[in-house]
Amino acid sequence: MSNLTLALAILGGLVLAAVVGYEAMMSRRNAPRQPDAVDTALADVERSLSSSGDGVEPMLHVDPHQVSGSADRHEPLFDPDLPAPSGVPVPTGERRGGLDPLIDVIAPISLDGLASGDAAIAAMPPTRRAGSKPVAIEGLNERNGQWEPPAPGQRYSAFQVGVQLANRTGALNEIEYSEFVVKAQAFADAVNGAPEFPEMLDEVARARELDQFASAHDAQLGFVLRALHAAWSPGYVQQNAARLGFVAGIIPGRMVLPTGEVGLPPILGLAFDTQAALADDPAQSAIRELSLSLDVPQVDRDEEPFRRMREAAATLAREMDGVVTDSDGQLLRDETMDVIGTDLEQLYDTLDARDLAAGSPLARRLFS
Repeated sequence: MSNLTLALAILGGLVLAAVVGYEAMMSRRNAPRQPDAVDTALADVERSLSSSGDGVEPMLHVDPHQVSGSADRHEPLFDPDLPAPSGVPVPTGERRGGLDPLIDVIAPISLDGLASGDAAIAAMPPTRRAGSKPVAIEGLNERNGQWEPPAPGQRYSAFQVGVQLANRTGALNEIEYSEFVVKAQAFADAVNGAPEFPEMLDEVARARELDQFASAHDAQLGFVLRALHAAWSPGYVQQNAARLGFVAGIIPGRMVLPTGEVGLPPILGLAFDTQAALADDPAQSAIRELSLSLDVPQVDRDEEPFRRMREAAATLAREMDGVVTDSDGQLLRDETMDVIGTDLEQLYDTLDARDLAAGSPLARRLFS
């Protein structure tokens, strides 16, 4: 073999090795980022401690196969078809739900005597909705003088039936009002009561006015976090979000930042591709963007949800090598964020003036 042939063979080998090395380097660079091994090991230890029953309080971790205590989809607290699960502690303090003339049509039912809670429960309509609007029944408790949902063993001197004037599906219409009247009349007949219904046209007009106000003052904010270079694995996203207090939601690929009180909607939501979270090998799933969301009327302004949303977006972008954009891919700069914050403060003030403060029971029902 001549010296030239040998030199060409060596050169070819070097070129091939360089190509293979480059391909390996690019493959590693483009592979989805994985969660930190130390944090993953700590989470495994915490899970074993929490299941051992030794009284040790586990640190925060995310298990995508478990359901978080904060539901992904929160129903309005006044939803008679969805009673609270047994065993879930009821928040104390301000009464939640209940009929209110501000957002409900209310038909009082007078009684000749007293009616038992058991009889009222038996007379409840099987579906307590009129179209897309919740219907609720309350009784005036003889013992404490409070309006409440009928309860076994209690006696009531009067009842009232209500239907919500508006929600995010629109305003109460004539057909829904008529369905409400039918349900309320059937209940009244069953408890030997006499209902008094407001004028339909007046209530439908009131519903439209409330719906117009709600539509003009509804705000659901969303940021998109996009990867600049390497994609992310689901575990990597979950790990970084968990460091900020997010926990797993019910739907795969969904996380929430819960409030400190049981039963309230989450402060923020975080979502990425559900299919990536459900993949046979999630570690190989490539996620290039995720979304942060804030349902403004559902969260009390005292929680400072926008500030926390802004800080969470900035922290995740810094730690995960990404950028924060709107849904169209436009970068969201500090000046834009400041304008959004100012507009939100004005919105909060408007809702307060209408007695529909963000995060209040009435606001959560109306904007649902």
